[in-house]
Amino acid sequence: MAGSPDRTQDEGGLRDQMVRFHSYLHGGTSSLISTLIVFPVYKTVFRQQIHNTSVHRAVGQLLKEGAAKLYRGVAPPLLMRTLNGTLLFGLQDTLLHQLSLSSQQVIFSSALPALAGFGAGLVEAVVFTPFERVQNVLQNGQNDRHVPTLKSVLDRLKAKRLALGYYRAFLPITVRNALGSSLYFGLKGPLCAAVEAQGLSPGVSSFISGTLTSMAISLTLYPLSVLVANMQAQVGGEVKGIMACWRMLWESRQQSVALLYRGGSLVILRSCITWGIATAIYNRHQKRSDLRNANKQ
Repeated sequence: MAGSPDRTQDEGGLRDQMVRFHSYLHGGTSSLISTLIVFPVYKTVFRQQIHNTSVHRAVGQLLKEGAAKLYRGVAPPLLMRTLNGTLLFGLQDTLLHQLSLSSQQVIFSSALPALAGFGAGLVEAVVFTPFERVQNVLQNGQNDRHVPTLKSVLDRLKAKRLALGYYRAFLPITVRNALGSSLYFGLKGPLCAAVEAQGLSPGVSSFISGTLTSMAISLTLYPLSVLVANMQAQVGGEVKGIMACWRMLWESRQQSVALLYRGGSLVILRSCITWGIATAIYNRHQKRSDLRNANKQ
């Protein structure tokens, strides 16, 4: 019967599902665009992390290899980042919705976005560690001879146990992703509101909040990213545990924090562009979806 409570409830549930779907869609779109723009910067940072070289030398290596190889290895990160944004933004929104319904004032509402982000980060690590592993192997120039193609990398990793193959460095990735996602979703909203209160447009405010949040996260968790890159870049040789790899990394950087953070300036630049664009696009699409849903009601 028209206007019955059951029908109204069903329509409300359908609208709610569509809102959740839009979160997944908008997260994937924003991540796809930002990844294509920033990939050359990411590859430069990776070379610094692996070969402990200066920015000038890393860029020189890429220029010497030529434009044809500049986007070598882009397929895994492009796919990974698009799926990553889809899962991360969508799952965080879904978890936030469920937590909002079930918390019943047990948890402060201001902490819910960060808690939902932590859960999304855990799932993100489980799903995307294999993608990051393949990406790091492909981008290491020292692997060009014995694993020159994506297929050869996949075959080599498939032949190994999960902990040594696709899920190499899973623990540090889990810590990095869970903490990073928690900080991002916990901080970007308040920062965006604070910036917008200064009279800036919503798009600019979203970009700045994404930039500042990712800058803080990148600097805090950068050593974990360097550790992961070094653990995952090789597919042969002696396999060492996390602490042994960390000691080797620390010694290779001459026990210097400055050398450990080599490439940090480009990481900041990459994060500013990537998450600034992603946050601005996502927030713009979400506001449009919210407005359309409000008008339908």
